[in-house]
Order: sequence, then C-alpha cells, then structure tokens
Amino acid sequence: MGAGFVGILSVELHFPENGSLKGKRKQLLSVKAQLQRRFGASVAEVDHHELWQRARITLSCVARGHKEAEELLAGAERYLSAREFELGRIEREVVSLDD
Repeated sequence: MGAGFVGILSVELHFPENGSLKGKRKQLLSVKAQLQRRFGASVAEVDHHELWQRARITLSCVARGHKEAEELLAGAERYLSAREFELGRIEREVVSLDD
C-alpha cells in the first residue's frame, strides 16, 4: 500500500509597490486563499514577517502519485509567477513516506 506524496514549494516574494505591513498582509491573505482554493494547498508565511516588501511562503499539497504532486506544484508556481509581485528564490520538493 502506497503512502502518497507530499509536494512542498517554498517561494520568496517581493512586493516592490507595497508601502506597509498592512498592504503586504492584505496581498498575502489573498494569495494564500487562492492557493488553498485552486490547489488544495496548505500555506504559511514562514519568513520576513516584519518586512513590508518581502515574504517567504511555503505551501504543501498531498497527492496519490509523484507526477500529480509535481503538477500541483508547477501549477502553483505558474499562478504565483502571474501575480503583480516578483518571485525570488524558489525551492520545490516531492517526498513520500515510503522513501
């Protein structure tokens, strides 16, 4: 019996037009909600909490197969790259409990 796969995507975001923490929080809430709705992902801001033009988010999604997990991560990355903010360093990994 397979245990499934967990896809993990961690992304640096840069908000060049943002001028406050309140503005950053508003954008992040929207992004997190969209990632949850579109990809069934769990999302958290994991770094740069005190900076108003930067954030690091990490998301995870669960899938039956490795390819399906990769496709979810690719879709989430495409979604993020089409937004009004800039993407910095991106890290992707798919893991299985069977590993």
